[in-house]
Amino acid sequence: MPESFKASTVPGPDEKTEVLPETAVQLVEMERLQTELAAAEERAKNHWDQYMRALAEVDNVRKRAAKDLESTRQFAIEKFAQDLIAVKDSLELAVTNSTGANSSKADVANLIEGQSATLRLLAKAFEKAQIEELNPEGQAFNPELHEAMMAQPSEGAPNIVLSVIQRGYVLNGRLLRPARVVVSAQKS
Repeated sequence: MPESFKASTVPGPDEKTEVLPETAVQLVEMERLQTELAAAEERAKNHWDQYMRALAEVDNVRKRAAKDLESTRQFAIEKFAQDLIAVKDSLELAVTNSTGANSSKADVANLIEGQSATLRLLAKAFEKAQIEELNPEGQAFNPELHEAMMAQPSEGAPNIVLSVIQRGYVLNGRLLRPARVVVSAQKS
């Protein structure tokens, strides 16, 4: 190649390059497109973040609904269970009263036997329904499970259940009725 050709095509360090009008328009257009691309990528990132948050929220709602459904299933018979407790209390009272001084008649023995059988059946139904009886006699008083009806001075340690006036009941770990108890107190 001739030297004159090389010198005219490659600009030197002191020479300015001419920008043709078509090239300037393309550069401006490329800068505009790069700016729009950056803005579009930012919007896409924001939309992705919103999508992920919405997905997490839907998952949380699904988990909450499943938990509520399980809770509803576990405690659906709560009212029924509370009604059965009163029946059991009544039967226990009848069995206790019929074994007293007036139990000399033969019919009384049959009545006691029938009520005892009914009480056993009811106890089995409670067991199937996962209703647990609280009979805390001799245990430490627990205000979450027991209701103190009175305090009685005692020689032993304070806050011990001395006697149970009415048993308590728990359904699947949830208290239906606290045990009504007499609690020991220190002698003055």
